[in-house]
Amino acid sequence: MLESKYDLIAIVGPTASGKTQLAAHLAARLDGEVISADSRQVYRGMTIGTGKDLDDYVVDGQVIPYHLIDIVDAGYKFNVFEYQQHFIDAYNDIKKRKRLPILCGGSGLYIDAVLRGYKLLPVPENPELRRKLETKTDNELAAILASYKKLHNTTDLDTRKRTIRAIEIEEYYRHQPVDPKPFPQIKSIVFGVKHQRAAEMKRIRERLALRLNSGMIDEVKALLGSGLSADDLIYYGLEYKYITEYLLGKYAYDEMFENLYIAIRQFAKRQMTWFRGMERKGYNINWIPGELVLDEKIALVIDKING
Repeated sequence: MLESKYDLIAIVGPTASGKTQLAAHLAARLDGEVISADSRQVYRGMTIGTGKDLDDYVVDGQVIPYHLIDIVDAGYKFNVFEYQQHFIDAYNDIKKRKRLPILCGGSGLYIDAVLRGYKLLPVPENPELRRKLETKTDNELAAILASYKKLHNTTDLDTRKRTIRAIEIEEYYRHQPVDPKPFPQIKSIVFGVKHQRAAEMKRIRERLALRLNSGMIDEVKALLGSGLSADDLIYYGLEYKYITEYLLGKYAYDEMFENLYIAIRQFAKRQMTWFRGMERKGYNINWIPGELVLDEKIALVIDKING
């Protein structure tokens, strides 16, 4: 195993950037295991539409262990708090076996939640406290929040609504037992993979065509046949939304394809907006040009983590 001074390597990027392939090959090189950071790949039966690309986890005939894929049934409303708890279990298990965790995905909220390790216990609303706080000025709310030893996160003063929620959370923590799963202190390094815009759009279009030709419509039909409602699938957005609506007769095939292609492009743009926001918060994302060949990407990562 190549020694690393980091507890975790994160590989992030928009959809169709090739981050899974890079993460799997790094895992093979560094004796690591991949932890998925994708909000939809947690669902069983949603394989093609979520881009699990499980073949990418086979490197030189070796299956790279991966975590947090296929852990709940489709139809369930998985959330970031649950993801954080599953991440802690996977991370501790990998570290216990003296292997290197490699976080890989494009769900910015999930990535942010584990890299910063902020508390995400499910906290119920406190209507009485909210009514009292609504009478306070923004400066008074900021002072109340600052009176707690620990803030929920560094963006709690962005909006009045968020500040009130942060106070509500801290007040709940003050009177509740300590989280039985304290979040580990993680020294991480973050890499991002991105392509030039024209190349990204081409990759998205080609990938969409490949998925549709590989049984993605049949996958949606099977999910509907398993008892999931159309609304259940539309909830998951993108491929599941547009293909379900196509099957319901809302779109012709070509119209569905073009609308879905546009929606995925917009989604990739939102992902990049999130990552730029992370950088504004202080994250250092080491961006790797997607156009490089795989060996060049691996060499860049290894040089950086050894630097």
